[in-house]
Amino acid sequence: MVRRMSTTETIVAVATPAGRSALAVLRVDGPLAAEIARAACGRATPPTAKRATVAVWRDVAGDPIDQVVVVLSRAPSSFTGGDSLEITCHGNPLLARRLAEDCLARGCRAAEPGEFTRRAFLAGKLDLTQAEAVADLIHASSERALASARRQLAGELGRQVAAWSDRLLAALAHLEAHIDFPEEDLPAEDPTGPLRTLAGIESELSGYARTARHDATLRAGLRVAVVGAPNAGKSSLLNALTGTARALVSAEAGTTRDFLEAPVAGLPLAVTAVDTAGLRDAGSALERAGMERSLEQARAAHFLLLVVDRSAPPPTLPPELDGLLAADRTLVIENKTDLPAHPAHASWRTDLVKIPTCLLDGRDAEALRARLGEILVARDVAPGAEDLVVGVRHADALLRAAGSLKQAQDHLRPPAATELAAVRCREALDALGEIVGRIDNERMLDKLFASFCIGK
Repeated sequence: MVRRMSTTETIVAVATPAGRSALAVLRVDGPLAAEIARAACGRATPPTAKRATVAVWRDVAGDPIDQVVVVLSRAPSSFTGGDSLEITCHGNPLLARRLAEDCLARGCRAAEPGEFTRRAFLAGKLDLTQAEAVADLIHASSERALASARRQLAGELGRQVAAWSDRLLAALAHLEAHIDFPEEDLPAEDPTGPLRTLAGIESELSGYARTARHDATLRAGLRVAVVGAPNAGKSSLLNALTGTARALVSAEAGTTRDFLEAPVAGLPLAVTAVDTAGLRDAGSALERAGMERSLEQARAAHFLLLVVDRSAPPPTLPPELDGLLAADRTLVIENKTDLPAHPAHASWRTDLVKIPTCLLDGRDAEALRARLGEILVARDVAPGAEDLVVGVRHADALLRAAGSLKQAQDHLRPPAATELAAVRCREALDALGEIVGRIDNERMLDKLFASFCIGK
């Protein structure tokens, strides 16, 4: 159970990961921060705000713990909006623990997960989308995930929500003027303008909500399964994509009995390539077991790379694999361009995009990785660099707001029910407010910030 958090208490936490390192950082936040810094550092007055101060930290008994660097931030010019103290000590976990215990002895309590960021949100330093972006920035697994988190932390989604809210309020004011002042000398009510505004906002909300399908992709990355017949060059492709000799390459067919996986090198996205056993009708019981695992990996993958030997007749693939080769999630890698092409390939599977390549010595590896990244974005399997990806929580609120605006438009069409349209517009405003945190929902905030790190 998450305790109700008070901003009048002083909290402390170690903000760096457990383990030995060059340095460790502790954070203190609350009304006791300045006095703790003054007393522990043996000063007559608290350290100057926003200035790094080197001192020997002594515990409540007067015994030295470590030489530290402290930086005091005064309210309201701090991350949380209150008095805050950052303590940098040597990175021995015993020292960090002793400093934390001393702060507890001086009146602090241990911080809950995400409590520092929560205080920043409650103080109006961040909206809720920015607060969520703090956790996304910490856990980002690729350059594109980092870029997306930075944009959210800079308030891009919050500004977009504010722009939608302003346009919606203008339309609502137009509607309510005719509801509240029917006897005034107003122009005849014309729903055309509000209808056009509401339709435009609804379309934009729905479009942004659709980007949530990429949220898991940014967080966990993509899985790309390398499939095909035995000895087509699947293991060579894995090595080319990953830039390592991860898989053993042999001229003997059926040598891959289980799947191997490794991260694709040189892409801004987190992409894992999975090399699978060759699929054919023959083979030993062990090889057939490997082929069943290959099909499992193909079914679970976000995208398929079908490797074929261009110098041989097109392969006859098992029906289970053939049914997975959808044009929007499959790319054919025509290997062995150093050999004469078999003429039948020109008319085989013309529904799939094909890339001729030679995986013999990795000469095409860099170009192949770049092309794969382009195709993943072009097929909308992965987000582009310019896409602002919203989370599942944001998408839910956006879709509820869009649904309310669709109902409002229906109410404005003959026979018009302007009062009901206004009610639906207010519902949409409330849903948009949930995105940035203009709500009073303690349980929702408890759930959101509980997923953060201690010390954040």
